[in-house]
Amino acid sequence: MSEQSPLWICAQLGAREHYAIPRVLHQSNQLAHLITDAWVLPQSPLNQLPKSLLANLRERFHPDLTQAYVRAFTGSLIRFEIAQRIQKTTGWKRIIARNHWFQQQTVQSLNTLTPQLHSPPTLFAYSYAALDLFRYAKSRGWRTILGQIDPGPIEEKLVLEEYSRHPHYQSIWQPAPPHYWDSWREECSLADRIVVNSPWSSQALQQEGIPANKIDVVPLAYEPLEQAHDFVRTYPPAFSAERPLRVLFLGQVILRKGIAALLEAAKLLRDQPIEFWLVGSPGITRPQPESGQVQWIDAVPRSAVAKYYQQADIFLFPTLSDGFGLTQLEAQAWKLPIIASRFCGAVVKDEISGLLLQEVTGEAIANALRFCLNNPQRLEAFARANTFCFSLSQLQLHLQSLCHVN
Repeated sequence: MSEQSPLWICAQLGAREHYAIPRVLHQSNQLAHLITDAWVLPQSPLNQLPKSLLANLRERFHPDLTQAYVRAFTGSLIRFEIAQRIQKTTGWKRIIARNHWFQQQTVQSLNTLTPQLHSPPTLFAYSYAALDLFRYAKSRGWRTILGQIDPGPIEEKLVLEEYSRHPHYQSIWQPAPPHYWDSWREECSLADRIVVNSPWSSQALQQEGIPANKIDVVPLAYEPLEQAHDFVRTYPPAFSAERPLRVLFLGQVILRKGIAALLEAAKLLRDQPIEFWLVGSPGITRPQPESGQVQWIDAVPRSAVAKYYQQADIFLFPTLSDGFGLTQLEAQAWKLPIIASRFCGAVVKDEISGLLLQEVTGEAIANALRFCLNNPQRLEAFARANTFCFSLSQLQLHLQSLCHVN
């Protein structure tokens, strides 16, 4: 580890971004420690359990970090989750309890690690599970960087408004309790820098009073699958009933993702040769009667996602609010043109690699899709223009720049 490089400690609850930030820091010899809730080595007995058990833990490892210093609380996490199920906690109560549990475990680890450090590190932690960690770090003069995973309270307000417009789409979604946002505001106050993944998130935080000069926009990074590099996308001369335009939505099927507007667009286009594939966990009640034009496909294993990107003609991402939307990068890696809203990561180049919606409405989505139906040759041009530029090396440059910002 280079003595000239400022060292980082990453505290990460979950496998967000496939551990991209600690991986990049480890590659540049700047990662002192990764502290995470679970870490399951390939040879672990946990991997011998039936696939239906502890399925999420199977992805809690990355080979790039095999030689890194990783501290995890896997056994404690399993006990915590079992206890939560026995107590039948759900929703925000369980989320907040998990965040609190992780912070308690991490502070104990930091207490053990601190005497081993030769100089004050930079502590990076993600939003909503960082408050106790930042209190600890600031009491010792460490630098703190908050990874803001979403646009914060502004997003919640937008979702509340959407539910008031569409009460017939029943859901278990509930707004966060006020103390959740109080803790978040203290996290922001204690952070020296706040990393967001999109200009939209930066705007949303500024609307909540976070100073613009404290915010850094750092896009997500993604590594395309090897088979995507040589994939060639083709389109028919014209779409027809025998070969309809295939529109893919992939992610949580919830109102925040623009599902109400998508379903309205499907109604407006019901006489057109077009199919909508909705792939993901349903978070709303399905409308009745259902249209055969809309195919509801539940969540699929990650290994099965690629075939949907390959077989679709266009990726639809009409989100009302997203910190970024990693599925945009997955689609782009497969050279799939994207129709996206402006309330997410800046991936689409309007009328070059896809289309940007001026507003998230059924009419706006329908108009964009009519253009695609009538211009398959433009879709082919969009596909050719999909150059990928969200690499780990770009992320590394962004993180290095953070080291030189006061």
